[in-house]
Amino acid sequence: MEIIDETKQDLPNATTVQVVGILALVLFWVYGIVGLVLGIIAWIMGNTQRNLYYSAPGMYSEGSLSRVNVGRTCGIIAVCLSVLVVLFVLLFMGMVVTAVFAGAASTLCAAAHLL
Repeated sequence: MEIIDETKQDLPNATTVQVVGILALVLFWVYGIVGLVLGIIAWIMGNTQRNLYYSAPGMYSEGSLSRVNVGRTCGIIAVCLSVLVVLFVLLFMGMVVTAVFAGAASTLCAAAHLL
């Protein structure tokens, strides 16, 4: 059985970090940008809250630290996945542009050859 100490308070933004981190992880596939921005926010806010907890561990509850760690971890994972999505989108766009210009160049070469 866990003894709950009522004198400890929650970290100020523990729930916010958790929600932003989870949203970042859920929304990383939206061209990578949404997940990247939310992930960075969760990561930075999580680091700030962890530093606040470790500066006075007896003042804050462990449950709020757990929420901060969950949000921070989701934010880190979302940043990594978002970077991969952004790279994939840029690679795909580069391939499309190359194909369009290659098609246009071959058409011009064929037209010039006919003259």
